[in-house]
Amino acid sequence: MNKSIRIIVNGLEEEVPAGSNLAFLIEYFQEKEPALIVEYNHHVVFPQDYKTIKVKEKDSVEFIHPNIGG
Repeated sequence: MNKSIRIIVNGLEEEVPAGSNLAFLIEYFQEKEPALIVEYNHHVVFPQDYKTIKVKEKDSVEFIHPNIGG
């Protein structure tokens, strides 16, 4: 049986597979922006940490797309 958990993604409650890490969630939510910034529980996360941070029930994840340019 595959278990799922509920987390907040960009302000909306979402159901995701239990044990998901941030790298998986980036693919799961099809976040393709090369300059993507990921915030986990109100803290910016470095890309090298995406695979090691696993989300838990009621955690918050924000995918931020910066406007670069002028």
